[in-house]
Amino acid sequence: MTLYKDRYRIESTRLKGWDYTSEGWYFVTICTHNKECLLGNMVSGQMRLSLIGEAAGRFWQDIPNHFKQTGLDEFIAMPNHVHGIICINAPFVETCHGMSLRNRLQSTPNQFAKPRSRSLSTIINHYKSAVTRWCRENNHIYTVWQARFYDHIIRDESSLNKIRTYIVENPLKWETDREQVANLWI
Repeated sequence: MTLYKDRYRIESTRLKGWDYTSEGWYFVTICTHNKECLLGNMVSGQMRLSLIGEAAGRFWQDIPNHFKQTGLDEFIAMPNHVHGIICINAPFVETCHGMSLRNRLQSTPNQFAKPRSRSLSTIINHYKSAVTRWCRENNHIYTVWQARFYDHIIRDESSLNKIRTYIVENPLKWETDREQVANLWI
């Protein structure tokens, strides 16, 4: 943790040096605010979605309509978090006229990194905003999500298949999983 303007700030959990706009598969976990069970509840190993949970599922499926370079794989909404796999199919090429690549990549130590257009962070931020906006418009809670999210870069097919299995079997493991997710960002 570093000091910024006499305040502590949480360091990024993103992999240093990784371009999150690049092609690849990403496993994402997003927790609800204060790990509240807002998305539904577990009944006999089956997830029963609340209205917020149903909205979270619809908005997840809608991601490729807003980010054409993305594809979706497995997804599940659990009582206090969602798991999903996003595939960025083609990198977005952005041009900056009148600026050299070197100038664009240089930054001063006091600058905050801004989410890049069509990056994983931008995709997740838009998703979380859409669900939150729906909740506010439909007289539900004001704050749905934690400020951050967890991601894992999937590097091979074996890892992809293990993560798919984890997502599909997650409801069966809810009683043990609820403690692990609750402790992700304490």
